[in-house]
Amino acid sequence: MSQTVDRALSILPLLAEGPADLGGVADRLDVHKSTALRLLRTLGEHGLVYRQGDGRYRLGARLFALAQEAVEHLDVREIAHPHLVRLGETCGHTVHLAVYEEGEVLYIDKVDSRYPVRMYSRVGKTVPMSVAAVAKLLLADLPESERRSVVERLDYPLYTPRSTPHAAAYLKELATVREQGWATDLGGHEESINCVAAPVRGADGRVVAAMSVSAPNVVVTTEELLALLPLVRRTADTVSREYAGTPGPAEAPAAHRPITQNTQNTQNTLNTQHTQIKEA
Repeated sequence: MSQTVDRALSILPLLAEGPADLGGVADRLDVHKSTALRLLRTLGEHGLVYRQGDGRYRLGARLFALAQEAVEHLDVREIAHPHLVRLGETCGHTVHLAVYEEGEVLYIDKVDSRYPVRMYSRVGKTVPMSVAAVAKLLLADLPESERRSVVERLDYPLYTPRSTPHAAAYLKELATVREQGWATDLGGHEESINCVAAPVRGADGRVVAAMSVSAPNVVVTTEELLALLPLVRRTADTVSREYAGTPGPAEAPAAHRPITQNTQNTQNTLNTQHTQIKEA
């Protein structure tokens, strides 16, 4: 990157901290005032910087408009799809991507299992919100008042003995999901189907989508599916970085990185939860 461009771009995060005068900008960039002024004027011509009446500079309205336009045109499905495909190729099971829209959770992408036994789900289909792992992640991230309002309006059909029975129980589970950052559905919708899910987050940290891996217990045991959660979380983190435009260190593909101590702790938690379920 040219030095001039680098210096100009360095002004933007500086002004994001608050308005600054010419001298302050020059000092932070370690350049002469005349150089800082030239850079500020160029950014100002493009609406990225604005000179206030008191002589200080702040970020311009055009910058915010560009950011908003970029967010509106982001397609999380397009960004996530190649990662969903690789995840499906690695584990062999059904992979879903879901979003929360207008009070419903919808599947927006799906990669089918390589096995003859297939899940009945399709893109555009609504998700059973009181039991699905992706729904738990999306609802858990809502502001508390909205989360409570949505949960209290839901019906709670008892699909299986493991289905969530009522709003109070669901709110408690969502609090746990919100804290731990992942979710499961271990036979809550269909006794023979288990699912693990992880969130995709935007630049502000909010959950914009949730991805999951699901499999019938005739193909893979619950323990074997739970062991895939670290891989699902790493894949979701990769999608989150691409969606948010956050650079990450050079690293091996998610499917081939070793399990870290943090993900090992996650596995220990899952083992404990599964033991409790079997004993229930």
